[in-house]
Amino acid sequence: MIVDRTTLLWLAPEMMLVAAATWLFLGGTWAKGRLGWTLFASAAYAMAGWFLLRKEWPLLEQTLALGATGPLMLDLLGHLVRWLALALGLLMTWLAVRRTTDELSTEWLGTLMLMVVGVMLVARANELVFLFVSLELVSIPTYVLLFLGRRDRATSEATAKYFFLSILSSAVLLYGMSFLYGVSGTTLLAGTADAPGMRELLAAEADSAGAHAGVAGSGPLVIVGLVLVVGGLGFKIAAVPFHFYAPDVYQGTTNANAGLLALAPKIAGMVALVRVLGTAGLGAGPVVWQLVLVVSVLTMTLGNVCALWQNNVRRLLAYSSIAHGGYMLVGLSAALAGGAADTSAYGGVAALLLYLLVYGVAALGAFATLAALSSDRREVSRLDELSGLARTRPLAATAMAVFMFSLAGIPPLAGFWGKLALFKSAIDVAASAAPGSTLTPWFIALAVFGVINAAVAAAYYLRIVATMFLGSPEGQVPAKGGAGAWATVVACAMLVGILGAMPGGAARLARQAERSLGWQSAARPSEAATAELSDSSPPVPSP
Repeated sequence: MIVDRTTLLWLAPEMMLVAAATWLFLGGTWAKGRLGWTLFASAAYAMAGWFLLRKEWPLLEQTLALGATGPLMLDLLGHLVRWLALALGLLMTWLAVRRTTDELSTEWLGTLMLMVVGVMLVARANELVFLFVSLELVSIPTYVLLFLGRRDRATSEATAKYFFLSILSSAVLLYGMSFLYGVSGTTLLAGTADAPGMRELLAAEADSAGAHAGVAGSGPLVIVGLVLVVGGLGFKIAAVPFHFYAPDVYQGTTNANAGLLALAPKIAGMVALVRVLGTAGLGAGPVVWQLVLVVSVLTMTLGNVCALWQNNVRRLLAYSSIAHGGYMLVGLSAALAGGAADTSAYGGVAALLLYLLVYGVAALGAFATLAALSSDRREVSRLDELSGLARTRPLAATAMAVFMFSLAGIPPLAGFWGKLALFKSAIDVAASAAPGSTLTPWFIALAVFGVINAAVAAAYYLRIVATMFLGSPEGQVPAKGGAGAWATVVACAMLVGILGAMPGGAARLARQAERSLGWQSAARPSEAATAELSDSSPPVPSP
């Protein structure tokens, strides 16, 4: 177990951000102004990133080799997700610099920083109570940010709807966690021989019942708990049938807040699913991966089909976000099934992580473009407002086209590699399964559904591009989002291009993060306590 002093060291970046957020709340009571506090918040993110790079990164490999555990899971997955959360916070800080009044700027920045801390803590959670509190640290700031975004009836309605449904999802999630705790007798997801967690305790129970009696986590109460947990986290990622709030909330809030909703809860929800289903070894049973697979197909299909006839761009991107959540579940289901069947197919979690990155950059860039084209009094959101944008604002239209092409998965942009990795992970499971295995038809069908949905999605993304480049201008957009919004647009466009041209580095890091989870030993939880990372792992091919 990690001693208290070491635990504080591993939580230093989060504590830095909490201290900075506290100072933002206090300092804003006597010193106003957007620019100064924006610079202060940016410096806080930079300082936390410096600590991750200079202090934690050199120690990470050594800590993994020692098998350190406890309430914090110290692996490469958590480290990379924390970097992603810091990047999201920095970009959102500059994107929304003009979206709040001078009186509320520090409240907005401080609340955003606490949300980033919540995502970072979710990435490292190895204990159910810790995980739940971390998820609430993502949800509660979201209510405040939605309210601070704009003061009108539509925003108030969107905030109230998100608030009540989020409380319901938290109750469902907590109820499911209580089942898992009741069956295992511990809230620790993965432990050691001296301090066993769910993975070890349930594995021992399965082994004592006989080698062929079943796998860990296959009992009926465990299945009920996992279904409730998947349902509670399904709200975070806007998965069907927990998606219905997303279009109304996206349409009712600001462009900046919609971009935040499209990313932060989805990152936290996906990582939480990986932790509960994978780290604890609870997804080894066939019921779990089949449930995730069915939800994946329903989510991507409903999201893409409903987006086809939307005329509000924010509402269209809301359904797009739903569909992309379904794509990410392809990787999760592939990882769960591959581990449960002990196949040689690994890459589902790596594909999920890569897709989180490429989707996040493109989606944030799209919302940043809408925010840059807006003003304090007018939010650009209707599709007809973008008509002829290539003539009036050619740079904005070009950037928006890049983001749409990436979200559609058109090569050679970043989104293409993300979709390729996800569909390949499904095909690998089908190809590596034993002859006559039920995995083969399930995952071939999943890959086919994914490709069909990608083709359907291209229709509404290209519709936006055609409106901008082929339509006639119907008036000038304000384009007073501020320099921060335009800087975010440029940064996201450059990242989409760089990741599309050189995806190998990101793919290798994602694959290494997957190997650090020990998914193979998760399928055999009784061996997980003594498993260690090895440098003899096979090389990771670049896309």
